[in-house]
Amino acid sequence: MALKYFVLIIAILAVVTSISHASDPSPLQDFCVAVNDSMNAVFVNGKFCKNSMDVTADDFFRTELNMAGNTSNQLRSAVTAVNVNNSIGLNTLGISLARIDFAPYGLNPPHTHPRGTEVLALFEGTLYVGFVLSNPGPNMKSKLFTKILHPRDIQKPGVITIANAVFGSDPRISDDVLAKAFQIDKKVVDYLQS
Repeated sequence: MALKYFVLIIAILAVVTSISHASDPSPLQDFCVAVNDSMNAVFVNGKFCKNSMDVTADDFFRTELNMAGNTSNQLRSAVTAVNVNNSIGLNTLGISLARIDFAPYGLNPPHTHPRGTEVLALFEGTLYVGFVLSNPGPNMKSKLFTKILHPRDIQKPGVITIANAVFGSDPRISDDVLAKAFQIDKKVVDYLQS
């Protein structure tokens, strides 16, 4: 009888004192500079990786972000993106960057960021920014959060879905902004917001 209790106590102690460890797996390598040629390359995350012996500093360097974009267009804004498609050193790092230039009264159309979030830092001028709570709980409406940013302010809006969020937010997004962004008549915007 004493042996039963002894075994039971040992079993309970073994379960209670066991160490549990959980984490994301370590990356297969520190970086994976993307290449299209599979010769002497490793396939990781949908891209072939350049042999690490052939990697140079230029694989991680871009100059596009120091040049203003052309805002002479209907939206009066220009987005200069830096991602794995034009900066091969970003492959597998989970990083994309963008510079957005605005002319006065310019706008960046409502958009989403699947598989990512957005951090916005303003360096010059003022900017009206916002995001929509797009997946509210039951009996709730999508909610619009807005702010006017000044130089050195930062807003981290996260990820949004467009459909119900853009035309169903409370308070409503200006029909002037939506008509210009979607290049549709204000009457259509008013109809969609009703």
